[in-house]
Formats: sequence, structure tokens, C-alpha cells
Amino acid sequence: MRISHRIALLGELLGCAIASPAAWAADPIKIGVIAETSAISGVGIPNAAKMAADEINAKGGINGRMIEIVSYDDHNSATDAVRAFQRAAQEDKVSAVIASYISEVVLALEPWAGRLHMPMITPGAASNDITKRVHDDYDHMKYVFHGYLASTQIADIVCEASKTLLVSDLHMKTSVVMSEDAAWTIPLDEEYLKCLPANGLKVLDHIRLSPDTTDFTPIFNKIEGEKPDVIVTGISHVGVQPTVQWQQQQVPIPMYGVSSQATNSTFWKDTNGATNGVIFNMASAPDVAVTPKTIPFAKNYQAKYGNLPGYAAYTSYDDVYMWTDAIRKAGSTDPDKIVTAMEQTDYVGTIGRVEFLPKTSIFAHGMRIGDGYITGLMVQWQNGNPVTVWPANVATGKMTFPSFIHFAQ
Repeated sequence: MRISHRIALLGELLGCAIASPAAWAADPIKIGVIAETSAISGVGIPNAAKMAADEINAKGGINGRMIEIVSYDDHNSATDAVRAFQRAAQEDKVSAVIASYISEVVLALEPWAGRLHMPMITPGAASNDITKRVHDDYDHMKYVFHGYLASTQIADIVCEASKTLLVSDLHMKTSVVMSEDAAWTIPLDEEYLKCLPANGLKVLDHIRLSPDTTDFTPIFNKIEGEKPDVIVTGISHVGVQPTVQWQQQQVPIPMYGVSSQATNSTFWKDTNGATNGVIFNMASAPDVAVTPKTIPFAKNYQAKYGNLPGYAAYTSYDDVYMWTDAIRKAGSTDPDKIVTAMEQTDYVGTIGRVEFLPKTSIFAHGMRIGDGYITGLMVQWQNGNPVTVWPANVATGKMTFPSFIHFAQ
């Protein structure tokens, strides 16, 4: 055999070796993470995802293939998020995406998940429209999963807790709903206006404020004039400013409900302790063993990053594990096979047992809620620590309020 023929044959053999299954198996499986890394509630999304990937890789990854987290900062912009999503799918060749805690961002990404056949889950956005789109146009939108509670579900948990915490324990009768003007609060407020009265709290007023609001004085003055027993909140993009001004102005009415930024341990420092007494909703909390995974995750996150995880960190961590399980079950990174496997999820994560609702549900690909699944908690800031106050069977403390809070007799 001539030397040139030998060289050619050697080249062919090397080419086969490069393309062999063994070599292919060494390639990492990429998961894209699109988040608002400069935001209090967003920074935990890539942090927790990387933690999960490190743990999975330490155990051999998926059949020897490592999980690689490819992170993108969307700068709180839907436009930047879409660009990142396109890059993740078309250039970086990720197999699945974890995206954003902002509903407007996720709603902008959703059509692209369908167009590019890219499996996507949100760890924190709450708009009902995310799952409604899957229900209404399953064939195109089946690639989208909801890794957090929908707004209506969150409102129902807040209302259910109010029946015990506010009506029974504190004998409250009236409320004012104060929410930021955003996509996720539209269904939240609609449900508040129904479920609060049903649970014993008459709604005296419904205030929707601009996320750009900097001076809450007129709003708090108006609320004080109406003399409600409680302010029921729906705030995420705003949070620090109203909380600080609530304390500075000694507004004598408790704040209770949804305050996404309050779920982060940095919120105490960010508000210089003004959040003391604020009660907020979480799916998990660092002081409650919602599952055997909850407290260990919170402790490990704090050890690694120096603070406790916010609400979207818990879910982002779980999402990496669920994508990993789905890819392993699918035996492939084919997006349709991943979706089919993800639909069969039965996973106990940090926030509870996760099963996704079928395409026939109005919350298609949303998480099943209720006993044995995801139930939710109400947590209160007390002297620098988040303390779970509801439900009673897992509560680690009782409600306590600053001295400027006055209760009707």
C-alpha cells in the first residue's frame, strides 16, 4: 500500500473515531439560563442552576455527559431576552432553557420556544397566560413549562392563609389591594377581589401602581384614609421603595401578600430592616423542611453565595434536575422527546412534589398544587430573619409586628 493511501486511510479512521458514540458522549449537554442578574430576584436563577449542575456532574452527569450551564443576562429587557434565546438555540446549541422571573419576558420568549422547538421552563414568572397559551395552542407551545405557580394559584394560597392569620388570629375585616401594574398582577388581582371577601376580608379599594413609582406617600396617605385592617400586596419589580417608605412613614397597617423581592435574604439589608413585620408568600423557605431537600439546598446556597436563596433560586435548582431527568429518560436531546419525558415528571424537589398538568388543563404544563404537591407558605421578616408563620403544621414562629402597627379593636 502506498504511503499516500495509508495516510488517507488513517484520516478516515480518525474521522470515524471523532464521530463515534464514545466521543460524542463526552460532549456536554448545555442548558441555557436567561435571567435578570442585576435584580434581587433574578440573580439566584443562574446561581442555583450552576449548583445543581455541579452536583449532577459530580455524580457522572447524564451517562457520562456533563451538564454545562450557559448563562445570559437579559438586563430586565424582553428584547435582550429574545436575542439571548435565539443565540442559545441557534448558536450555542443548548438542549433546554430556564428563563426569567418576569412574566413579560417569558411571554415574549414563549412564541420563540415554539418556533425554534426549544424546551423552556420559567422558574419565577407567574402570569396565567403562560400556561393558557400551552392549553390553547398545544402543538406549537408544548415546549413551554411553568416551573412556578400561576398568579391565580398564588392569590388562592394568600387568601387561604388570610383566613387563619388575619381573620381568625387578628380579627381583621377589611383590606386594600395594592399591586404593581404588570402582566402577572392582572389575574392575581382578579382573584384577590374574589377570594379575599370569600375568606372574610372586605376589599375597600384596589390600587394599581406604576412600577416606576418612587414616591409612595400619596398612595399610603390614601390607604390610611380608608382605614383598612391590612394592605394586601402584589409587588415584584418594586419592593424596596414601598417597604422603606412604609416604615419611614410609620404606616399603621400591616403589609401582607406577595412581595417577590422580600423572598431574598438580602432584602433585610436592602431595606435597612424596614421590612420587619412584612408577611409574604413563598413556595419554600429556608427554615422549613417542605421536603428533605429544602433546608440542605438553602444551607448549601448560603455557604456558596453568602446569602439565602430567593424564591426563583429554589425553582431554578429544581428545574435543572427535572431537565436532566427528562433528557435521561428521553435517551436523547431531541426536543420532542424531551417534552414527552418532561410531561411525565414526578419529582420531589425543594418546593414540593412536582407534576405538570395535562394539555387539557387551563394551566397546561403548570405545576399541580394542593396537599401532597405544591402548597405554599406565608413567611414574615422578624428581626433580620425570615420566619414561616403559615401553615401551622410547619410554622417556625408566630406573627409579630413593629410598634407602629395598630390593630382595630
